[in-house]
Amino acid sequence: MTRLLLATRNAHKLREFARLAAGHEIVPLPSGVTLPPEDGETFAANALGKARAAAAATGQVAIADDSGIEAEALGGRPGIRSARYAGEEATDQQNLAKLLCEAPVGSPLAYVCAVAYVDPAGGDELVFEGRCTGTLAAEPRGEAGFGYDPAFLPDDDIGGPAGPRSMAQLTDAEKDAISHRGRAVRSLIASIPD
Repeated sequence: MTRLLLATRNAHKLREFARLAAGHEIVPLPSGVTLPPEDGETFAANALGKARAAAAATGQVAIADDSGIEAEALGGRPGIRSARYAGEEATDQQNLAKLLCEAPVGSPLAYVCAVAYVDPAGGDELVFEGRCTGTLAAEPRGEAGFGYDPAFLPDDDIGGPAGPRSMAQLTDAEKDAISHRGRAVRSLIASIPD
């Protein structure tokens, strides 16, 4: 079992990574560790910066992700600014409301996730990307998930009796099987050195 320090303060991500990396120990970031701002130009740059900072501060193998949603109708926005789309202190609900106002219903979307792995002892640095495509729902639906999940209708979902489901209407297992983060973490787990 590999012990992986997850460089995040997001409780949703901590739970999701623990599920996705079953068989490995995912440990939370110590409270005294400061992470750099997400000011990179790509998801990979932001993830790598956080993993490097956590590994340097603790001497432990660290992983970090950066993820977001890209709307084709908005030229790929909000992209790396997904968590701050409606402003620096915006809530998930405010970010989602802005996307629903600006992008047309049914327009193509892509969730993107980059997961970085940094081993300070061995010097290994790896980055993996996962994508999940879908379309924008007319309105939020579902109570599970977080962020933009209530309005993201994944292409890989076969739908239920009532038609297409949002990411927030899927079970954890269904979401993990098709999500951008699930795909990136599975690539990481398959590739990390023993």
